[in-house]
Amino acid sequence: MPVESGSSAASRQAKQKRKSHSLSIRRTNSTEQERAGVPRDMLEGQDSKLPLSLRTNLLDLFGQIEREFENLYIENIELRREIETLNDRLTAEGQTFDAGDMTKGALKAKASHSTSQLSQKLKTTYKASTSKIVSSFKATTSRAVCQLVKEYVGHRDGIWDLSVTRTQPVVLGTASADHSAMLWSIEAGKCLLKYVGHAGSVNSIKFHPTEQMALTASGDQTAHIWRYMVQLPAPQAVAEITQTICDDDVDFSDKDEAEGDGDGPNECPSIRMASATLKSHQGVVIAADWLVGGKQVVTASWDRAANLYDVETSELVHSLTGHDQELTHCCTHPTQRLVVTSSRDTTFRLWDFRDPSIHSVNVFQGHTDTVTSAVFTVGDNVVSGSDDRTVKVWDLKNMRSPIATIRTDSAVNRISVSVNQRIIALPHDNRQVRLFDMSGVRLARLPRSNRQVNDTEAPTSHWVEHKHPSIASGEVSPAHRESAKSHQPGPSAH
Repeated sequence: MPVESGSSAASRQAKQKRKSHSLSIRRTNSTEQERAGVPRDMLEGQDSKLPLSLRTNLLDLFGQIEREFENLYIENIELRREIETLNDRLTAEGQTFDAGDMTKGALKAKASHSTSQLSQKLKTTYKASTSKIVSSFKATTSRAVCQLVKEYVGHRDGIWDLSVTRTQPVVLGTASADHSAMLWSIEAGKCLLKYVGHAGSVNSIKFHPTEQMALTASGDQTAHIWRYMVQLPAPQAVAEITQTICDDDVDFSDKDEAEGDGDGPNECPSIRMASATLKSHQGVVIAADWLVGGKQVVTASWDRAANLYDVETSELVHSLTGHDQELTHCCTHPTQRLVVTSSRDTTFRLWDFRDPSIHSVNVFQGHTDTVTSAVFTVGDNVVSGSDDRTVKVWDLKNMRSPIATIRTDSAVNRISVSVNQRIIALPHDNRQVRLFDMSGVRLARLPRSNRQVNDTEAPTSHWVEHKHPSIASGEVSPAHRESAKSHQPGPSAH
């Protein structure tokens, strides 16, 4: 039997390798010596004007690219297995829930729909890590159920901000583009007091941590501190509560027309005089908040500055400058002298006032569009939302990169975080309010009201936690963002 010589075998091997390389880049798991020999074998017999060293480097780069593609291919296979497992689980749950009347065709349609949704989510989050993608899929099997409990009707224009008192009596506060702020009984849905001291849109409202005082920011370039005194109405009888809940299930178009005939709630008293007026800004004051202890307040303005005031004297203590564009929001830490400001310059800044002699500031550039809000949580976290359709959770101890990223299909407005449940509420430009946990897993979406309102958005939300965790949200028309200064305070106004 003839035996092939060593030189002819090497020549045949080189030809085979050249042919394979012309079709696709191949990866070898051989030793470094063998890999080093591959380019030499492939280069032999090929005409090229490139130097041998350059061609060798090119082949090495192609090998690295091939390995990257192989890693992506392996991850893709693992993701497909996860998707198939989740689809099987969803299909099985559908069989259990509708075993009596679901046909085989219906099960196939449901499985197809689930596959389509998961495939779309895979496309939009392909750059994220595998674990984050899988966790977002798991959220489809563990969502909470939300239902509409109460509506608060009385403002003549959009509602920009919501807040709940931290002391008794617990009431809901709303800030509106109709130049007023209202205090409401949460259970009865009744207006208790109306503040009409501003000459422009009221853009935010926050309550003092221990006293019956409110802080409002306005498009009239001022912030007001005003005192209130309200008395909650007597609890309703069971029959009346039942009737109220049933009324929420009907269409509100006729009800709105009836309410629009008068001058608003007749029994709601109003006040006009402020205890203190803060006037140092040269533009719309978009937000304001109390520092811990309630002796100082911070305001954020479209003049690109945030101001720190003394409550007792109403004097300006510090002007916090550095943002390149208009500010969109400000928030204070619940237990420490920390302030976070957000801006249209795509950044948010952390201001530290814990040391009276040193006021440090840190700039964070984690977004690609307007940062609509950044808020503290009870722990050591900051949550930021942006018009780039993302929400990011940051650790105060290490702010180099977010610990979780939530990707959405619409711009995110003023976010809020539940103190007790650590749940993030995301109001969107598309009128939806979604709930996520701190790790980025979606929990629920709030149902829309029965009001037939076209072209509206949800600019804000706030948690009501004095009895059971509830979420309040407001609606506003984007058309208000394009009118005069007194009607331009939107959290993501352009």
